[in-house]
Amino acid sequence: MNESTSTTPTLTRAPQRRAPRPLRALAAAETRLFLRDPLTVLLAVALPSVILAGLGAVPALREPADVFGGLRFVDYFAPSLLAVNIAVLGLQNLPTGLATYREKGVLRRLSATPMDPTAVLVVQLVIHLVTAAAGMVLMLAVAVYVFDVPAPRHPVWFVLTFLLGTSAVFAIGLVIAAVAPRARLAAGIGTVAFMLTQFFAGVYLPKFLLPEVVVRIGEFVPPGIGAFQGAWTGDGPAPLQLMVMAVIAVAATAVAARFFRWE
Repeated sequence: MNESTSTTPTLTRAPQRRAPRPLRALAAAETRLFLRDPLTVLLAVALPSVILAGLGAVPALREPADVFGGLRFVDYFAPSLLAVNIAVLGLQNLPTGLATYREKGVLRRLSATPMDPTAVLVVQLVIHLVTAAAGMVLMLAVAVYVFDVPAPRHPVWFVLTFLLGTSAVFAIGLVIAAVAPRARLAAGIGTVAFMLTQFFAGVYLPKFLLPEVVVRIGEFVPPGIGAFQGAWTGDGPAPLQLMVMAVIAVAATAVAARFFRWE
């Protein structure tokens, strides 16, 4: 009896595309969710530029005045507007979003997956930092190219001030997210913090109308508008101002890490 040899054909699979890394997938998903609220993105990016454009449209505010040290009002007021989008993102959007995730159980579900819930914090911080940087660049472009405001005299110090001041504000936002059990409470605390930062930054009332003690305190209230003004129109930020921003950023981050609850 002849044995017949049967051969089983070898099936070759078509090459499959590698799945994206979890952190990259999370970043893409969080970015899409962030961009689904165009009004928030528009306010965060364009609001300071819109305010500056409205003020710059008034001819009297484009004339030098002694009360501003020989500067025009638009030159004097532009650094204060940098506090707007940083505070909107760091004190309202960031803590409210994280508190909502906790309230809806998103963070708890992530803890049961290979994805570390801490990655959500990292991705959120990066998205908000990039958005704040976009708002800063847009306002600088409007100020310099539309209203002839001189460019920052100390660009390196200006960027460092932005990084430290924004980090301090975002760290405070993380503290709010850590202690607020509900999204509504986080939004309320964030709104109060937002109003305080804008007051001390001279957004509600220009600094020349504020008491001297308030102006001095405001130089060390995140995001450190005094340091922004020093880097933009002065002789550079005071080292103490930058040191305070760094200390606040580190201390607030430590507090947030200590008390943050995932569920």
